[in-house]
Amino acid sequence: MNHSSHPAGTLQRRSLLKTALLAALPAAVGLPATVRAQEPTALDKIRASGVLKIALYKDNAPWSDGSVAHMSGLDVSLGEALATALGLKPALLPFDAGENMGDDLRNMVWKGHYLGYGPADVMLHVPVDKYFMGENRQAFIFAPYAREHLVVLHNPKKLAQVYNPEDLQDLKVATEQGTGASSAILGYKGGLLRDHVVLFKSGTDAATAVLKGELDAAFVSLAQAESAVFQMKLDRKDWAFSKLVLPGVPPNGWPLGLAVKADSKELASLLDGALDRLRSSGELLQIFQAQGLTLAAP
Repeated sequence: MNHSSHPAGTLQRRSLLKTALLAALPAAVGLPATVRAQEPTALDKIRASGVLKIALYKDNAPWSDGSVAHMSGLDVSLGEALATALGLKPALLPFDAGENMGDDLRNMVWKGHYLGYGPADVMLHVPVDKYFMGENRQAFIFAPYAREHLVVLHNPKKLAQVYNPEDLQDLKVATEQGTGASSAILGYKGGLLRDHVVLFKSGTDAATAVLKGELDAAFVSLAQAESAVFQMKLDRKDWAFSKLVLPGVPPNGWPLGLAVKADSKELASLLDGALDRLRSSGELLQIFQAQGLTLAAP
């Protein structure tokens, strides 16, 4: 900026202020650590607000689904239980999934969305995977609370068994659009099953179509299949949940955990302890059972 455009008095006051700040700097640097440490931490700010902001995926039944004001699902119940365990009130921050989970962590955990919302204090439903963690070091991923895997839901009276994808090639198979499940089954052997796959908006919708007898099988997550059975008040024992290994699909599923900002390790430690207490008290199991889901060890 051209200094000639400013009155001389203004320049002088600025120069004096700069000189005063520089003169005070050595004294500030030399302050005792106890004084400098009074800057509130992220956890201090959370405690002062009395609120734990929890990031949850929209349209992710049975984990988190419904309108912003009336969300329900396992992750909703778990987030609320974790907040209560820390003596805080839960504040839900539902969000739409991005192009990839790295985007979701950036938007909801460590930076905030360019549209102006987030970040939250903690995000649920994050895969606890070493490679993924290494690629997203701005976030700290921890505390696996469940293990998810894909299954083929079918009526054993109509389809006795499913051992490999070829067992499905003459059947109509439902799956959720835009997911790893749909990509795997559509791409199998150059599209062997493509003409027999029917895409649905959600995995629970896909499973429901099979339960109603409209389609032969659904390739969805176990939670989606179990939730559909539970919502329709059917007997789980009357249905088969067959494992199907496809290229690109982890055969043992994947653990789901929590994520906080990388420098929020103190909060992570408290959340980890709270989850342990929920698990040991049986409350975590009750949360799963209330949704009709199996709690698989992560």
